[in-house]
Amino acid sequence: MTEPVDATQEQGTSLWQDAWWRLRRNTLAVLSACLLLVMALACIAGPWLSPYGYEEQNLLLGAAPPSAVHWLGTDGFGRDLLTRILYGGRISLMVGLIATGVALCIGVTWGAVAGYCGGRIDAVLMRIVDILYALPFMIFVVLLMVVFGRNLLLLFFALGAVEWLTMARIMRGQVQALTQQEFVEAALSLGLSQRVILFRHLVPNALGPLIVYTTLTIPSVMLLEAFISFIGLGIQPPQSSWGSLIADGVETMEEYPWLLIYPGLALSVTLFALNFLGDGLRDALDVRAAKD
Repeated sequence: MTEPVDATQEQGTSLWQDAWWRLRRNTLAVLSACLLLVMALACIAGPWLSPYGYEEQNLLLGAAPPSAVHWLGTDGFGRDLLTRILYGGRISLMVGLIATGVALCIGVTWGAVAGYCGGRIDAVLMRIVDILYALPFMIFVVLLMVVFGRNLLLLFFALGAVEWLTMARIMRGQVQALTQQEFVEAALSLGLSQRVILFRHLVPNALGPLIVYTTLTIPSVMLLEAFISFIGLGIQPPQSSWGSLIADGVETMEEYPWLLIYPGLALSVTLFALNFLGDGLRDALDVRAAKD
């Protein structure tokens, strides 16, 4: 006779459900995610709620320290620093997200094709990656900005084109490992096309490590944008990003230290939160942790 199934028997959970459960138990990662959400909402809504425009100048006021009227003070042109930090956060976060998205699209496609096809295609694609790794990408980004102009969309593309190489290598390794699994053989026996197997079965199952690396790529891209703006090739006045505000603050940090402290603090807190969230995702998506 067949034994009755115990109604109280624990039901199995998927890898993603298990990862979500472990991530919620990571207090530091959850706090970092909440902090990033608050920061993003403040940058989106803050400039609209502020009584000052990010271009609005008060030359008679000049660089004033923090006060009840201007909570974080003003810059040398009398512009409200809090408004400019929130507006600059829009651009910095947008650069990080869009440039990382560009890198993700290129890296996932390139690495997945190389890992699944193998043979000569894999050899050619990965040798191209090796060659690009040897190029000084900072010089490449600077040359693009100089030759084609200081365009925000070009900045997204240039930064994304720099960061996709490691993603391609990660995706290639994951796809190569998954290609030997039984579900791929089952998909082949059902007559599914190579494209369907690759992008509907292999890529979704290989995204775990890539998600973790993506959360670590966003702060890397933001730092790169900050450096480009710092040397004067990124966001141009009257627009601002955290990098350009830090560059302005460095020039006058002895006389007006708040112009450097507050933009630097906003960038640092965001980068720390992204890194802590990335660490939490890494632990949550670690298959070995699921066995503990």
